[in-house]
Amino acid sequence: MKQPKHSTNISNVLVIGSGGAGLRAAIEAKLSGVEVIVIGKRPKEDVHTVLAAGGINAAFGHVDPQDSWQQHFADTMIEGYHLSEPRMVELMAKEAPELVQEIEGWGANFAKLENGKIDQRFFGAHTYRRTCYSGDYTGRSILNTLLKKARELKIPILDSQYVTELLVHDHLCFGAMTFNIKNGERTVFLADSTILAAGGHTRIWRKSSSRRNENTGDGFYLGLKAGCVLTDMELVQFHPTGMVIPEEIAGTLVTEAVRGEGGYLINGKGERFMEKYDPERMELSTRDRVAMANYLEIIEGRSTPNGGVYLDISHREKDFIIEKLPRMYRQFLDTLMIDISEKPMEVAPTAHYSMGGISVDADTHGTGIEGLFAAGEVTGGLHGANRLGGNSLAEILIFGKRAGHHATQRSLTLDVQHRSRKVIQKAHDKIDGFLKNGSEVARPLQRELRNIMWEHCGVVRSEEKLKTGLNLVNQLKDSLALLDVRPDSEGYEDLMLAFDLEGALMAAEATMLGARARKESRGAHQRSDFTHTDDEHLLNYTVTLNTNGDLNLSKKSLDVMEEHLKAIIDDTTEISDFKGMLLE
Repeated sequence: MKQPKHSTNISNVLVIGSGGAGLRAAIEAKLSGVEVIVIGKRPKEDVHTVLAAGGINAAFGHVDPQDSWQQHFADTMIEGYHLSEPRMVELMAKEAPELVQEIEGWGANFAKLENGKIDQRFFGAHTYRRTCYSGDYTGRSILNTLLKKARELKIPILDSQYVTELLVHDHLCFGAMTFNIKNGERTVFLADSTILAAGGHTRIWRKSSSRRNENTGDGFYLGLKAGCVLTDMELVQFHPTGMVIPEEIAGTLVTEAVRGEGGYLINGKGERFMEKYDPERMELSTRDRVAMANYLEIIEGRSTPNGGVYLDISHREKDFIIEKLPRMYRQFLDTLMIDISEKPMEVAPTAHYSMGGISVDADTHGTGIEGLFAAGEVTGGLHGANRLGGNSLAEILIFGKRAGHHATQRSLTLDVQHRSRKVIQKAHDKIDGFLKNGSEVARPLQRELRNIMWEHCGVVRSEEKLKTGLNLVNQLKDSLALLDVRPDSEGYEDLMLAFDLEGALMAAEATMLGARARKESRGAHQRSDFTHTDDEHLLNYTVTLNTNGDLNLSKKSLDVMEEHLKAIIDDTTEISDFKGMLLE
């Protein structure tokens, strides 16, 4: 059988995903002396990293000298409800200051104190002020700096490349198959090591801070098909504050920096309500608790006219707001003609971050598949049941660097580069299988899935909702065979959407399976029928893909915490939880 036409690209290290984690991995590989290439489906200047607005955590102690990596470790473990991987949290807490200093040296424009040191602001549930920031556009500042460094190193970054398959033979990954979204041209990228940095799956909820055509779960599905294990897929962070109107951008993030700089949450009756839910920390409580507080105020009838709550920063001076929150100031002016220095914002919870993902080794970020590494939001293990704001940007730098280093070290030990014509042919066949006339269109099915996830696996879950949701997802799966995929003058977006939908359906099923199994309320995972935290569920739920294409759910015991780390936790006073976030 004649193989379909494709181009071939050969490198030592292939990085899939041109966001912060992927770029930091690529930079590390290049600095180590190997050839690296980065591929991404979005324009490299507009990847998901730009939406990480509020800041990056590092325990410098510039503002609060009492801060330390140990306190950062304790805050992350405790507020993650003890589901985080301890070694991963330790590495993040210890290495964050060095990586933040490095990115500053490369040009990131962090706000500074009068003494020239990096300023630090409060973020929710941090004991001390440890969040370094560039106004409310920190992610963009870091991304632009990484892009500048990549240009200096002459690292090729190819946009519009959609990865359909990781090429795996005998448990060894030797690259990836892609097509160009604009013209359909296929490329086989061959590499000694491949790093997957393809983001999460929060766009599959109706109200999401992610934008169209990003975070659809395709990275998770690529990992599953390659033989990876997914962990904690049910643990999805609903950010407390997403925009409510207009409908077409509902869910767009309103950064935690607004609360970090003194913003108040007020219900439709004019009450500052966080005193009922966390009187000690108020608006600076953890994201899961503030999200639940907002949710309860809304469903119990104390909402604003558009079904949200108010977030008010208007008591601060206008110049202060424009200096500290320039992006939010423009966002509300541009979309709603609201001056947030004069009027409050209407906000409600929005799907924001995938805390679960591909299971990786803490030190190397290897996936267990030879030659395949992963970094960033596509991985699980760091955040547990609740991510602290500011930890995600630290994560992409620290573990992007580590994945890049270990991928490079693997490449340097090899004498030959593996490949399999049979595996490449199967990847071609998969693409060809979608190219046909049909009776279904992907976009409406994506919308249907987003509604299913919001209604049946949203902020609060139950057995009945999840059972119904799983049935509906399985019905949607049947529609995949009926998709109409016809390339035209506008490019190959139909084909991209078909693969996105397939990945989203698998990610949705994995999330619901984990949510059904976790019969407790813990952090961001809230059950109306199991309202208490239950130590029987102090474990990870993992998902794998069997040879029939079905998902298997398993339990995995938590890694044992080393004694010196356990001592840090034992010496830290925990604020008591709400035993189910007030749902009894």
